[in-house]
Amino acid sequence: MSGGAAYVNLILMSEVRITLAVVYVLQAFLADINRPRYGYDLMRETGFPSGKLYPILARLQRAGWLIRESEDIDPAEAGRPARRLYRLSPAGLAAARREVAELDQRLRSTAVRPPPGLRPEGGVVT
Repeated sequence: MSGGAAYVNLILMSEVRITLAVVYVLQAFLADINRPRYGYDLMRETGFPSGKLYPILARLQRAGWLIRESEDIDPAEAGRPARRLYRLSPAGLAAARREVAELDQRLRSTAVRPPPGLRPEGGVVT
């Protein structure tokens, strides 16, 4: 293209469907926001198999909530390949905190009230 027009790539935060599984993953990141996490570490913490965890990580990364980096090691010296490390982006940190807090608030507001006609100690009101 002539005229020297510059192209700018914009990465826009996209919406993430918040499921309970996504919340578990976000909570793992929020437990220590300064600690980069790798897949096996997250699998142990969440109890999710790789087939469940990695699609969540990919969605969060595509949405701009996670930053993925390669571990800075010499694979020959370490005797293993470099790990892929994940951490929350600044915008992802804010979104994760907001979403986890909103879910927590919704669960607290609905879980406190027993259904009509039931007693908290058990049985039916007659």
